[in-house]
Amino acid sequence: SQVSFEEESQKQPTVGHWKPLMPSEGNKEELERGCQDAAGVAETQSSEQLNVSRLRSSSVEIREKGSEFLKDELHKAQKELKLKDKECERLSKVREQLEQELEELTASLFEEAHKMVREANTKQAVAEKQLREARGKIDMLQAEVTALKTLVITSTPSSPNRELHPQLQSPSKTGFRKGHGRNKSTSSAMVSAASQNVAPEPVSRECKEVDSILFAEFQAWKESPTLDKSCSFLDRIYREDIGPCLDFTKQELSELVRVAVEQNTLTIEPVASQSLPVMKVAAEECGGPKKCALSGLPRTCKHRIMLGDSGNYYYISPSCRARITAVCNFFTYIRYIQQGLVRQDVELMYWEVMRLRREMSLAKLGFYPSEM
Repeated sequence: SQVSFEEESQKQPTVGHWKPLMPSEGNKEELERGCQDAAGVAETQSSEQLNVSRLRSSSVEIREKGSEFLKDELHKAQKELKLKDKECERLSKVREQLEQELEELTASLFEEAHKMVREANTKQAVAEKQLREARGKIDMLQAEVTALKTLVITSTPSSPNRELHPQLQSPSKTGFRKGHGRNKSTSSAMVSAASQNVAPEPVSRECKEVDSILFAEFQAWKESPTLDKSCSFLDRIYREDIGPCLDFTKQELSELVRVAVEQNTLTIEPVASQSLPVMKVAAEECGGPKKCALSGLPRTCKHRIMLGDSGNYYYISPSCRARITAVCNFFTYIRYIQQGLVRQDVELMYWEVMRLRREMSLAKLGFYPSEM
């Protein structure tokens, strides 16, 4: 009907354009029909407008509900974000706390490790010190045993050592031995004077004066004792005493003797008069009971030396034995000082070193006790 109405509306003039003529009867019907049609159109238009308004109101309602839904969702999202922010903040605090605890634990572990290392170093230093002291004591005991062995084996029934057997000495000679040593001629003169009941003159007291240069060198060496001959103290003694004292005619053998003395591997023993040892080298090198191996001179050799564990023996004269013994006594004393076994004042140790140097000086000049 709407389609027919549209067709008729296209054929007929539009409403509102009626001609101002009085209608006839035929036209009345048409007018009524047109009014009805116009009312139908108006009704249709009003229903369409109503539908449009309903659509508009429904769209507004839908829009409002959608905005409310979106607002609710936004509030929920904001709440969730706030909760997540709080959770992140809590987790960051937990992380910071864990990092702090980790740093403290690491610091404590490092401190404990350093403490353990320090304790280990301290224990190692103590153990090394005890080891050095034990080795020093062993060296001291070995030196004492060697010295006692040397003293004991030098006393034989055929030639007893009068130092070990004081009862073999005469009373006058024993009295004079309490003082300073005398050479052979002086001792003989004293013995002859005592036999004639003539009172000897009192022995004059020896005067001493410390040399400032030598004492300063000894003090510097005493601060850090060593057997290295590059230091000024030992360098001077090597040049002035040890070198000349161990400088024999046989240069090659002299060097071997010096090395053995420095390493404390030299052995001196008396020669048994009833048996001769089997020589492993030529007799010219080792000498013999009537020839010194160091000086090459014909001398009565009462002792022989062995260098280390070589098994080779070398006969030496009393003068050469005195020179070697003087150097050995010096090295023994400075080893005792190095090992901390000498508990004396620095000046007393200095004078003992000077006494040992004097013995080396006398020995290198050819002076030696008659017991040699």
